[in-house]
Amino acid sequence: MLENGRDGSERGAGRLKAIVWLAILGTFVYVCIKVVPILYNEYQFQDAMQSTARFATINRQSPDEIRKSLVQEAQAKAIPVKPEDIHITAESGNVKISADYTIIVDLQVYQLTLNLHPSASNNAL
Repeated sequence: MLENGRDGSERGAGRLKAIVWLAILGTFVYVCIKVVPILYNEYQFQDAMQSTARFATINRQSPDEIRKSLVQEAQAKAIPVKPEDIHITAESGNVKISADYTIIVDLQVYQLTLNLHPSASNNAL
């Protein structure tokens, strides 16, 4: 039976399309809820690295002291960084800090691996 020039199968196709789009939207929101906090913590950690690099020369911090403070910062943000993951070079007043770590995000049907590489430097004048 035709209704406004359409048969019942076209209405069913519209509902299916809406369900598919809702599933895609729901998946996107779920992934964002899982991943965005990790990326935000990484951003805050990189900001802490930048502040540490900027003031390391003024505060006369040794590479071991810098490493220790950054590991504490990482632990406060639940970032899985070990002291050996943090690389520091300090030459002629220039301090460069980098860290390499991996976080595996469990998305129930897929294990997303995030390889993160924050870095910072003070680039003396």
